[in-house]
Amino acid sequence: MPKVLISDKMDPQAAQIFRDRGVEVDEITGKTPEELKAIIGDYDGLAIRSSTKVTKEILDAATNLKVIGRAGIGVDNVDIPYASSKGVVVENTPFGNSITTAEHAIALMFALARQIPEADASTQAGKWEKNRFMGVEVTGKTLGLIGAGNIGSIVASRAIGLKMKVVAFDPFLTPERAIEMGVEKADLDTLLARADFITLHTPLTEQTRNILSKENLAKTKKGVRIINCARGGLIDEAALKEALESGHVAGAALDVFAVEPAKENPLFGTPNLVCTPHLGASTSEAQVNVALQVAEQLSDYLLTGGVTNALNMPSLSAEEAPKLKPYMALAEKLGSLVGQLASDDLDNIAIEVEGAAAELNIKPITGAVLAGFMRRYSDTVNMVNAPYLAKERGLDVREVRHAQEGDYHTLVRVTVNTSVGERSVAGTLFGNANPRLVEMFGISLEAELEGHMLYIVNEDAPGFIGRVGTTLGEAGLNIGTFHLGRRSAGGEAILLLTVDSAISQAVLDAVAKLPGVKRVKALQF
Repeated sequence: MPKVLISDKMDPQAAQIFRDRGVEVDEITGKTPEELKAIIGDYDGLAIRSSTKVTKEILDAATNLKVIGRAGIGVDNVDIPYASSKGVVVENTPFGNSITTAEHAIALMFALARQIPEADASTQAGKWEKNRFMGVEVTGKTLGLIGAGNIGSIVASRAIGLKMKVVAFDPFLTPERAIEMGVEKADLDTLLARADFITLHTPLTEQTRNILSKENLAKTKKGVRIINCARGGLIDEAALKEALESGHVAGAALDVFAVEPAKENPLFGTPNLVCTPHLGASTSEAQVNVALQVAEQLSDYLLTGGVTNALNMPSLSAEEAPKLKPYMALAEKLGSLVGQLASDDLDNIAIEVEGAAAELNIKPITGAVLAGFMRRYSDTVNMVNAPYLAKERGLDVREVRHAQEGDYHTLVRVTVNTSVGERSVAGTLFGNANPRLVEMFGISLEAELEGHMLYIVNEDAPGFIGRVGTTLGEAGLNIGTFHLGRRSAGGEAILLLTVDSAISQAVLDAVAKLPGVKRVKALQF
């Protein structure tokens, strides 16, 4: 039974979902990093919110950890690159609190437009300063949207409903998607020059850090109002303070800060500033939604292999997983076969799918091929870290689909370019579940890749099979299966056979000395 730790407070329904689905769960919250390190090695899964910091040290101690689930969208508190190198899947729940966060951004926009917090404080202080609080309408104004993903698109739809014009900057926003959303796609400088209100909905990365820098704030329209419900660090806080004090920025509403909890901040006390303590996702509905979602996602991964909202590997739904698992097993064996046989330091690999396989999600198949192939370099490779290791080694990975069937109803082919030319292996599924090698370096050869195997390239000649059998028998090796293929009678042949125990170097040397042998190698699957 998989075991999960919930290390941050979350709705109790999450723990119940784990139990109902057959996952053992412990709720242990408020631990220090040292205390967490002491216990994390017992768990297959970790469910967190924003408090737990999953650092390199925690991951080193998490010897059994397979998946981390963040109940929420932000994963600043997880060292994703290091988790990937350790083969740990990192998932978030980007949809559970999207509406809540978008609504908070709209609420802050209205608070700025009508100076609601200041007017409230003044009125409750016994003043009646009706002429002091002269607000602005949002109708007809231009909203500049920095980040047009899930939350940004919801904000856009609400703003359009308020009869605002929406200009969006997002490098990943396609023209077609912009039309679908009803927004105008623009570059950042255009947005800054035109927007009456600017709202940020982008992750914090090296590319987006201080996207509203002093320089970019100077490019904005005088009187602009800025809302940030995304991440602290997107705005240069010192530059924003200057812009507010000079009146260039008419108002700013911040739900997030560069340092949190923000019990002190240079911006506090600045005129026309509205602040909330990271409330974007803080509604009862959102807290329940993200807790339930993270429990479902972690359970799916640990029980069925389903991968949802992963940040460091291709998604694989719980419905797709059973259909793809046999293909992934085949792909991993083919990748392993190529990795074990290749003697060159390869710089490219192609994964081709044909027939029924071409209708499937190819990313998990590619990941499985790379996991098998990259084990030539490390024993700790899996589908999560294999693509990262491949990228580190400069391996060029190509994916190709062929919808038309060939000789087989479904086929997966792995091809590499070596110093002696292009080499490929191919496999299919027999009975839709049993992986089988069907072609090797252009030679038809039907074999199951399993256990201890001996690979021999030889000249096709009478008596050769007998000599191999005798050599193995004299070494005390029992042959389990025997598979033979050749290009033509008397030409080059390939022999693949399984034996019941490991093959020693002495046996390899003895086989290599047999007449007609060109190459011999022990394989392990």
